[in-house]
Amino acid sequence: MTTVLHSDIARHLAEAGLDASLVADLVQRALAEDLDGGVDVTSVATVPAEQRAVLDLAARQDGVTCGAWVAAAVFDLVSDHDAVAEVRIADGSQVRAGDVIVSVRGRTRDLLVGERTSLNFLGHLSGVATATHAWAERLEGTGARVRDTRKTTPMFRTLEKYAVRCGGGVNHRMSLSDAALVKDNHIVAAGGVRQAFAAVRERFPGVPVEVEVDNNTQLAEVLDAGADLVLLDNYTIDALREAVAINAGRARLEASGGLTLDVAAEVGRTGVDYLAVGALTHSARVLDIGADLREG
Repeated sequence: MTTVLHSDIARHLAEAGLDASLVADLVQRALAEDLDGGVDVTSVATVPAEQRAVLDLAARQDGVTCGAWVAAAVFDLVSDHDAVAEVRIADGSQVRAGDVIVSVRGRTRDLLVGERTSLNFLGHLSGVATATHAWAERLEGTGARVRDTRKTTPMFRTLEKYAVRCGGGVNHRMSLSDAALVKDNHIVAAGGVRQAFAAVRERFPGVPVEVEVDNNTQLAEVLDAGADLVLLDNYTIDALREAVAINAGRARLEASGGLTLDVAAEVGRTGVDYLAVGALTHSARVLDIGADLREG
């Protein structure tokens, strides 16, 4: 099994903002987990080594697709570049039940070995994109955007945050190092919200700083201190409206805590800039996608 992706697939991944080497590593690990040092005993026993076919990855339900080129990477690596994938529906597109997202032509055994791994990636990422799209639709016209969190599957953050973008959402920080988020425990440790903000600003002057507040008294403090972004944690709708008025455009505001799709539009209409929704990545339902083998 090769470890380097075909240049065409690597190019498509790079155009999507994904690191091809990271995708290749994740795919290799997933395939190794599935084979566990052996072979696909079922396929080896039932399929002639020289047989070739086409495998269609098709939606079984409506949604938003994401991960087509990641699925293509699975078949590329498992077949040592023999399999050729055709992405029929681009990431971020709406699909209907029955639509073929990716078609792959190659040795039948390779297609069957890569089938489940490709579907695991494609179904999960499409599920995240579909969930995000539902929030983006509810927020349309409010001026607010839905935003993800760091509540991601270990090692899948880059892919899951890409899926959020495909669904119409925006990304929060990718790591602990590219932006600061002063939360309640930091505030306790620093001796107060103003002190915590000042400490981060002094130590890392070039880093964006977001501060979590529980009430509008704290909000006024961090606004006076110069916060770039404020996380309004577990606010009521009325408190959010009051916070927007207090802020008067000085910082960006992000609502967080127990938000549901039912209240998304109402929260968006308060005037906040973002809704932080961890469920986009930690609770998204997999989009049902199947694989159909045919002669080709």
